[in-house]
Amino acid sequence: MRPFLAALAFALVPGLASAEQLSDGIAAQVGSDIVLLSEVMEVAAPTAARARAAGAGPAELRELHEDVLDQMIERALIRQVVKRAEIGASDAEVDEAIAGIARENGITPEQIQQSVEAQGMPYGLYRERIRGEIEHARVLNDVVAARVRVSDEELRTLYDEQLAKTPEGGEELDLRLIVVTRENDEPEAKAAACAAVAAARARIVAGEPFEAVAREVSESNPEQGGAQGWVHESQLARWMRPAVEGLQPGGLSERVESDFGCGLVKVEDRRAFVPLGFEQAKPRLHQRVAEQRMAEEYKKFIEKLRSQTYIEKKGVFADAGFEAPAQEGF
Repeated sequence: MRPFLAALAFALVPGLASAEQLSDGIAAQVGSDIVLLSEVMEVAAPTAARARAAGAGPAELRELHEDVLDQMIERALIRQVVKRAEIGASDAEVDEAIAGIARENGITPEQIQQSVEAQGMPYGLYRERIRGEIEHARVLNDVVAARVRVSDEELRTLYDEQLAKTPEGGEELDLRLIVVTRENDEPEAKAAACAAVAAARARIVAGEPFEAVAREVSESNPEQGGAQGWVHESQLARWMRPAVEGLQPGGLSERVESDFGCGLVKVEDRRAFVPLGFEQAKPRLHQRVAEQRMAEEYKKFIEKLRSQTYIEKKGVFADAGFEAPAQEGF
């Protein structure tokens, strides 16, 4: 994932091709659905503005908008699966999810709405993001997970390779990461990566789930919402150590700059480390392997959907010479 793609929103819901929509301009057709040019520009606008401020040129901005469109096409494919399988999320389920986010952050749903709107996002769009996350999880659990198989033999091999010789004592942490790397060695590239991480952190503080933001932004396990699993303190990367020091379960670090770009850490939980035998470690190993397989199967699933669905990029996106407007808008 490129640094300039951080903090993009992919849950806009295209409707039917009305006359008003046609006058707007169609960026892509995905089966019977369409993605509007205005939607692509609206989703890309915040990141494009930061990219311009960091000195991005026309080629980088063109790539940014094209990648946004590709992500929106993927979301349209998922919505079609949700519709066919009748596993859509109701308004009540969205309300319940937002109430849960509020409880986790010690605030009220009304305060989440105020925070979201203060960030410049319409609350209706925020609700659609949450709905999209619920439905995305259902596709993973109901469709993709059924294709995942993990044998005891491979778990035993993994245990022998990774856990048979483990540290004695100490502490381990259950972590999620958001990592955005710089594209080159220029200072502007690192600034863009760090701006992306700062924007991601602001969204999380405003009430969005860390895993939802990580799926859009992070280059580290995005399919698993940035999950790293349990990591022994001795195995923490150097840049993570000061970031997690003193963080309690649920704690979120500040933005951390490093040679690679920028990162953000959430400590899901901490516990004293006790070396585990195979039977004790088996559930954790199974989860790790299953998550990896899920990511692989999800990629195959999306590729199959693309091959079975009529997809055509239109208008400026059908032209290799597309250039993003100098300023967002038309």
